Amino acid sequence: MSKIIDIMSLYPKDMNIYGDSGNVLTVSRRLSLYGYEPVIHQYNQGDDWPEHVDLILGGGGQDTGQKKIIDDFYMRAELLRSLAADGTPMLMICGLYQLFGEYFETVDGTRLDGIGVIGAYTVGQNVRMIGNLVEHSDQFCDVIGYENHSGQTFLRDGVQPLGTVDQDGRGNNGEDHTEGARVHNVIGTYMHGSLLPKNPAISDFLIETAVTRRYGTFDTSDQTPEQAKELARLDQVATNARKAAAERPR
Repeated sequence: MSKIIDIMSLYPKDMNIYGDSGNVLTVSRRLSLYGYEPVIHQYNQGDDWPEHVDLILGGGGQDTGQKKIIDDFYMRAELLRSLAADGTPMLMICGLYQLFGEYFETVDGTRLDGIGVIGAYTVGQNVRMIGNLVEHSDQFCDVIGYENHSGQTFLRDGVQPLGTVDQDGRGNNGEDHTEGARVHNVIGTYMHGSLLPKNPAISDFLIETAVTRRYGTFDTSDQTPEQAKELARLDQVATNARKAAAERPR
């Protein structure tokens, strides 16, 4: 019998733009190909929290989407902080990356407090940072995705970025050449695209962390030769997509 891994998609109704739902599909597919049984829980405001959560994925949204979820988000803040501190792997994209920080102040001066999982704050600006982006990560090598945001996110001293970018005017804030953030097993980033189909190393980090925390080890002995072959094919597709994206500014 396959071992179950419970995946939470956080606020997919309002925080899911630029293909972020592809991250959920990618993790689910790769788990299946490794011989595990993924169970996806879609959590929107007002829903019951599932009994077990191994991995949490959250996407981006417009300012209006952030405002729609914010009351429920605050209600779940202590739980999310506790799960993060306990080592639950999470990937938060764009709008939820901002709300996992300390606060987000929009261009019109509206301030949305974050839940403080990540030591960072975000301020809006009128200039958008848009396009395919390659960042350099110590753990994941080159990470390739698509950014489209006007918020400038600044990391507090001591907070580790996901990676660094070479270009001026790109990344977290367009100034310090950082992109994303890492705290415990939480990854925050502006990379859409979807991110995970093009970056198997990050997908597998999230998967292996979730599996190891639940079952003590990442065991692929139930994987069939056909599954291994399909996983290799998907990795080659990712390699091709990464090459194409890296060569195109948009």
